[in-house]
Amino acid sequence: MEFLENAGLYVAIIGASLAVALACAGSGRGAGIVGESAAGVISEDPKKFSSCLILQILPCTQGLYGLVIWFYALITLEVIGGSPEALTFGEGLGYCFACLPMGIGGYFTAIAQGRCAAAGVSLIAKRPGELSKGIIMAVMVEFFAILCLLASFLMLLFI
Repeated sequence: MEFLENAGLYVAIIGASLAVALACAGSGRGAGIVGESAAGVISEDPKKFSSCLILQILPCTQGLYGLVIWFYALITLEVIGGSPEALTFGEGLGYCFACLPMGIGGYFTAIAQGRCAAAGVSLIAKRPGELSKGIIMAVMVEFFAILCLLASFLMLLFI
């Protein structure tokens, strides 16, 4: 019976968990894509390690954004630093859906950014002085991850 009384809170926590889990899964996949490309370049020229590392770090930010949404949701729910109150199932769904833009958007933008950054690795393999262009192309994808972060944050703020 206690489960049904707290179902709304559980659904909200599932939503917060999806925000961080999906965003981190996408970041891991994106960073892996870049790492695969970078390993080949570094095997030919170890001096390009730092340039490759910069490009590999870029898709990792979505995981951080997912963690921010997870943390903010749990603070808002008073799971962290408080005593959580019971939520109706509908309220729990509201929290869950508010977290999904960051989770789903973070997953797909991290993978897309990883592919773009991997192309940047190919660019610096042939033209080491063009690192900034590779970064700019990958950062363009970051804009959409930031929009996902903003959407989830604003929805959580106004629940």
